[in-house]
Amino acid sequence: MEETLPEPQGASSQDHQNWITAQDILREKLITEDSFTWKLASQEEGETLRYVGGVDISFSKDDPSKACATLVVLDFLTLQLVFQDFSFVTLQLPYVPGFLAFREAPVLLQLLEKMKRSNNPFYPQLLMVDGNGILHPRGFGLACHIGVEANLPTIGIGKNLHHVDGLNQSRVRKLLEAEENSSKNFINLVGCSRQIWGAAMRSTQGSIKPIFISIGHRISLETAIIIVQITCKYRVPEPIRQADIRSRDYIRKLEMNAKVKIDSQPKASYSQQYPKLDQIVSRMILGALSVTRQRIMIKLPEKEMNLPRHWESPDSSPNAVEFFVPLLPFINGVNLHFGPQIGYV
Repeated sequence: MEETLPEPQGASSQDHQNWITAQDILREKLITEDSFTWKLASQEEGETLRYVGGVDISFSKDDPSKACATLVVLDFLTLQLVFQDFSFVTLQLPYVPGFLAFREAPVLLQLLEKMKRSNNPFYPQLLMVDGNGILHPRGFGLACHIGVEANLPTIGIGKNLHHVDGLNQSRVRKLLEAEENSSKNFINLVGCSRQIWGAAMRSTQGSIKPIFISIGHRISLETAIIIVQITCKYRVPEPIRQADIRSRDYIRKLEMNAKVKIDSQPKASYSQQYPKLDQIVSRMILGALSVTRQRIMIKLPEKEMNLPRHWESPDSSPNAVEFFVPLLPFINGVNLHFGPQIGYV
């Protein structure tokens, strides 16, 4: 059952139609059953699942178009990191609900292709994606898109539930809290059409916030659930969790380094920033002819005013001056506070 999506904000109607067409073409190649040569360790002999990848994207707090895409690969048996790579990019497309793949998939696919071209021995046999698979308004989310394009078995891991085929957050919560499901780690997400879209899983004991598992490509829901259960130390499977942690850390370090570089650049002196300020103060002092004279102190961040010696502060502070001036609280943007207050210029 396909739901109608709202017109995208920040994208043209032509983009919208192009994305729908592209999704429809890719969806024809989607495989929703086990289609791989490896086996789980507990199964019969043969090639076993050894390397599981995870992808995630974190965004800059200062500029949402700046993003760090991360690919990690973990040893399936030990859940130890064996590979990681990053790409810091500027995303040109806006986020449009239902079409996340067209914003995020290209850079994630580039990381996979880069690893594949280098014949890296840790290239993943299976990929977990921080995003939905078929549990999607159009039945083809980010995990499906990446899986079909890269021809990799993929599992979609959603932290929030897409409203699909009558499924919604409150309905799923009631199902999880129902007495007959209280001892279950997961429940299938069955829509009004009776289609199974995925599963809601309590990944840790007593968790009230499930994760939402769905088929991405070349894997069955049953196998996807088993693999997610094996790889969950915490709420989110470890490949996704490690990709998320490392992408956030990478972008934070980049932003900190950029800030340090800016802060280390030579700064203009106070008199350079305010070249006419000493002239303003001089005129104020010389023009102090008002009857309502009050005592004012101007506190300067640094001694850059080149004031005459007899204007030095009587309170022995090396960067303050005290004098009588008329009641002029604003002169050319300089805000002076009268009485016992300090005026910071």
